[in-house]
Amino acid sequence: MIAIIGLLVGVGLGLILKPDVPIGLEPYLPIAVVAALDAVFGALRAFLDGLFDDKVFVVSFISNVFIAALIVFLGDKLGVGAQLSTGVIVVLGIRIFANVAAIRRHIFHA
Repeated sequence: MIAIIGLLVGVGLGLILKPDVPIGLEPYLPIAVVAALDAVFGALRAFLDGLFDDKVFVVSFISNVFIAALIVFLGDKLGVGAQLSTGVIVVLGIRIFANVAAIRRHIFHA
C-alpha cells in the first residue's frame, strides 16, 4: 500500500511541479519509467499472491531502473542505443503484461 501511495504522490508532485529533465538524461527517462512500472506491477502481483516483501520490492525497483538505464547507456556508447532501448522496452513490456494478466486472473478469478 505504501508503494501505491508513493507512486500516486510522486505522479501528483510531477504534475504540479513540472520538473525539467536535463537533456543528457532524456533518452533514459522512458526506460526508467517502464522499468519502475515493471517493479510496481511485479510487487502488486506478489502482494496478491501473498509473497510481497518490501525489501525485495525496493531492491527490484532500484536495480530494474539502474540496469535498464545502464543497458541503454552502453548501447548509446556502442552506437546501437535505439536498438537496445527497443529491446529493453519489449522485454519489460512483456513482463508488465504478464504481471497484469496474473493480477487480472487473481482479481476476476478468470
